[in-house]
Amino acid sequence: MPVLDFDVYLTGFDVVTVSMRDILINGNLPRTASDGQDPSDTISPQGPISQDINFASCSGVLPYPPGIVSASFRAHLQAWLTGNQSPATGNCAGAHIRDGIARGYVTVDTVNACNLLFPSQLATGYDAFLTDQNVIWGDYFYVHPGENFAQGETLVHIEACGILFGGATPPSLDCPFVPGDHTFYGRYASATAIDQREALPTTLAARYLNGGGFDGGTDFLVWREGNAAAAGYSCALPGPSAWFPLDAVQIVLFDEEENPVQQEDCPSGDPTCLQEIGIPNEAQRVDVALDLLTAFDFGWAWLNLQHSKLIAAYGDDDAQAWVTTVMDAEGRFSVGFDAIQLDNANTPNTIILPIQ
Repeated sequence: MPVLDFDVYLTGFDVVTVSMRDILINGNLPRTASDGQDPSDTISPQGPISQDINFASCSGVLPYPPGIVSASFRAHLQAWLTGNQSPATGNCAGAHIRDGIARGYVTVDTVNACNLLFPSQLATGYDAFLTDQNVIWGDYFYVHPGENFAQGETLVHIEACGILFGGATPPSLDCPFVPGDHTFYGRYASATAIDQREALPTTLAARYLNGGGFDGGTDFLVWREGNAAAAGYSCALPGPSAWFPLDAVQIVLFDEEENPVQQEDCPSGDPTCLQEIGIPNEAQRVDVALDLLTAFDFGWAWLNLQHSKLIAAYGDDDAQAWVTTVMDAEGRFSVGFDAIQLDNANTPNTIILPIQ
């Protein structure tokens, strides 16, 4: 569910830090400005080999003044992201866990002008602003000052199919994507592929350690492709009726001697079954021991996260996913790395492991 968008201007070799806490708690957006809004070069300084140009579309928009996100809108954002009812709209948009933790994900795109459109508006205007420049990269951090603890990893880099660095023609036979191909934003454009963003995998492999030096265990940070729903839903429902909860084709946990256990949901209507296995949302942190109920302390997970609730335009269940593994030790140390991709949504895994 898109909740907020804003513009960031970068000069040729620029870098900017975006603090989610500063946005959601203090209402501050990153202060940047193109040459037209920053002629004295004090807000977005130009380096000696950088290009600094004027985006006229950003006049009157950038730079954002301090506190531009109002207190009332922050209350709305905080409620939606923590699974509570919005005081502004009266509906919900996030997972009903309601533990005070904000859940969601962020996308960053290269565009040709300042605009306030969401990717969910791809078919009604956002496509006119997208460019195919593969020039941005980044990283992210979770920082816990009170616990003297931090975690971090690289952002997911999604390549645009079109213009390579220097304007060369891509050599790939898969480029450009055509209608019916899976693309990253395809669910928002009836699978027309107008975004030309490569698709992510559907099946991944990830290691876990729940003991020894890593006594804090292992979490999987999991993003999954939901349906095209882009509006809030009734708080009387557990999630968006168009797709929640997301099922999965197969989740198998192995130990280090190759012994597998396949996790399954409880049979429908069985009141004695206490096992509840699932990765139901678009964005979540999954505790391997508590949420996936692994019987092993050390091993790896086979995660085929294809599901039956992908938009009908594709005619398949080859939903995209991304998984990052985070392992904690002694409450002080952390290791984070991306799971291994085993396929792509356009060449999806069709193997079902023969687990009894």
